[in-house]
Amino acid sequence: MKKGVLLINLGTPKTPTPADVRVYLKKFLSDPRVIDMPAWKWNPILNLAILPHRPEKSAKLYQEIWSEEHGSPLLYYTQQQTKMLQEELPDYVVRYAMSYSEPGIADGLLEMEQNEIDNLTIIPLYPQYSTTTVGSVVDDINRFYIGRVKIPNLKIVTDFCDFAPYIDALADKIRTAIDEFHPDRLLFSYHGIPVSYVEKGDPYARRCKETTRLIMKRLGDVPYTETFQSRFGPDKWLTPATDDTLRAFPKEGIKRVLVVAPSFVSDCLETLHELEIENKEYFMESGGMEFKMVPALNDDFAFTKVLKGLVLNQDTVVVSDSANKREFI
Repeated sequence: MKKGVLLINLGTPKTPTPADVRVYLKKFLSDPRVIDMPAWKWNPILNLAILPHRPEKSAKLYQEIWSEEHGSPLLYYTQQQTKMLQEELPDYVVRYAMSYSEPGIADGLLEMEQNEIDNLTIIPLYPQYSTTTVGSVVDDINRFYIGRVKIPNLKIVTDFCDFAPYIDALADKIRTAIDEFHPDRLLFSYHGIPVSYVEKGDPYARRCKETTRLIMKRLGDVPYTETFQSRFGPDKWLTPATDDTLRAFPKEGIKRVLVVAPSFVSDCLETLHELEIENKEYFMESGGMEFKMVPALNDDFAFTKVLKGLVLNQDTVVVSDSANKREFI
């Protein structure tokens, strides 16, 4: 039986130009899972109010975090995660796909079909389930297989926020940063979603709180706060908001803050710009003294261990680092 793994992330503009950002935003913001509004009501807003202006503004933000060597950070780290997992699973075909950019999910599934994969594990790279992310991925998977002659054995990992290797990887990374930085407060910043989605049954907020609880169980007695970022539009979103919290911290005597974003497994616009540039500025302008970000798991071997464990259904796996002749258990 031929086995495959498909990692799926959100996507990224092809280049940090207004034209390419517009293509990306149009696809992203046209997803009914992302914007829960009737098309007749939303499309005029999208096409007349958002797309004529926002791509130029967003392009400037992307340009600030774009790497001259690697291009899009999210794409680069997703490629690295795929490459590293392939090295650990030589008997599998390991590929990646994007929900709103290339290669698309249908492209990835078609390649698996052409490789005659019989047993396919699909891992959306979102630790905490939400209808806006994992739900959308599952929709795309279902659309692809409608009418297909052969469907492989499918395993879709819809949530891994309580998977021990994931929690351990984040806790270890945070602990190292705490020991080096000695913050007054540890801030967990999760990507937000509208409150209306939670009221309809989306478990995302609950899964974020579970992530924080499990990490803090490993870290012990460390002062912390949990917040949500990336508000969009007029609707009420999950609170407390990251930006408001950071503005208030200095007034509470919190002058050194360490920030971690557990909902992102790859650094991207939301971590490198929204948090590390914009929100850092809010904190410092409000009287903060030092602001430090914990990088996402990115191309850490600890994250390869997480992905390998999810594929093999094992909490403990051996991951080799051939370059440094080490093993992570």
